[in-house]
Amino acid sequence: MIRKTRLFTPGPTPLLPAAQFAMAAADIHHRTPEFRALYERVLGQLKTFVGTKNDVLLLASSGTGAMEAAVSNLTSPGDRVLVLSAGKFGERWESLVKAFGCQADVVSAPYSETFSLDAIKTALRPETRAVFVQATESSTGIRHDIEAIAQLLKTAAPGALLVVDAITGLGTTRLDVDGWGIDVIIGGSQKAVMIPPGLAYLSLSDRAWKAAETSKNPRYYFDLRKERKNAQKGESSYTPAVALIAALGAALDYIAAQAGGDLAAGRDALIDNAETCAAMTRAAVQALGLELYGPGHYSAAATAILPPAGVDSGVIVKELKSRFAAIVTNGQGEMKGKIFRIAHIGLFDYMDTIAIVGALEQVAASKLNLPGFAFGHALAAAQRVYAERSGLASPAKAREPELAKA
Repeated sequence: MIRKTRLFTPGPTPLLPAAQFAMAAADIHHRTPEFRALYERVLGQLKTFVGTKNDVLLLASSGTGAMEAAVSNLTSPGDRVLVLSAGKFGERWESLVKAFGCQADVVSAPYSETFSLDAIKTALRPETRAVFVQATESSTGIRHDIEAIAQLLKTAAPGALLVVDAITGLGTTRLDVDGWGIDVIIGGSQKAVMIPPGLAYLSLSDRAWKAAETSKNPRYYFDLRKERKNAQKGESSYTPAVALIAALGAALDYIAAQAGGDLAAGRDALIDNAETCAAMTRAAVQALGLELYGPGHYSAAATAILPPAGVDSGVIVKELKSRFAAIVTNGQGEMKGKIFRIAHIGLFDYMDTIAIVGALEQVAASKLNLPGFAFGHALAAAQRVYAERSGLASPAKAREPELAKA
């Protein structure tokens, strides 16, 4: 049979065709009225997508560039900061704050877990300037309770800024940026907005902007004050990624069109879609007899799965690619070989989820030697979840077919 490559990775994610067409047609000089109109429109759309009244800035970088900008613009050498780390990207926050001379207190949780609020409260100090955390840790498929952390800071450390890497969280997780008091939130282009890598975006609260004015860290390309000043004129400080910005505009238009032109409702529908695909995948994996990683803290961005005892997860990753051209991701860092991850961010839908579940059944049949395995169990479990979440069938009417039990 032919093999059609499909990405099931938490970034880059599958590309939106309309965004690809927009990129191909983006023959615009960036210091023209045409580009200024596009740039201003996209920045306005991003405010709605993020869900904030604060300005949103675009940077020609990966998401890590925006993470670095958050550190360099909000802190000074010697500042006391708190990093919440439970995966590779929490560890990235720790590396970044140390690179800019901060004194880092770290609350660490095992890769399969999230943080204890008591541990966070104990680690906070009166001089803590900022708290850095992920909304979802894509290296582990774990979701952190940003609302609870934000509420804790309001009482235990009201002077500390809350900085959230939501690069895989935006578009998969409900985040009330202004209501909860998130001071900085960061997104990336190769995630829920379905375009290639190369753009990062972030919003800053008024409190964060005041901190940026007093920071003593050196800044040049990632000087957010300069970027904000230029954005108010419809320009970027330096040469922008014109084609990617055109693609982003097309992607945000597409998301709005899913809800009759209402971008905020379209974003919510995108989150609902990710949650449904994730729930289908979790049910399918458990029906196969595999275990989910990090029980109780599942993100909708990606599902992390444990291979059977004695099996390297890389075997499953390679088999899905070689037989079906389905690209899933191995674990990162200390979890390499111990988990594999299936993503649900952006342009994944019911059909994609059914396809990867079916392919996983084929791999299980040939490679995993699972007790009680039978074709159809995982697919039936995924189908039931979809039917129930879509309101198309009650649990009683969505019973597993006799064929699947054979």
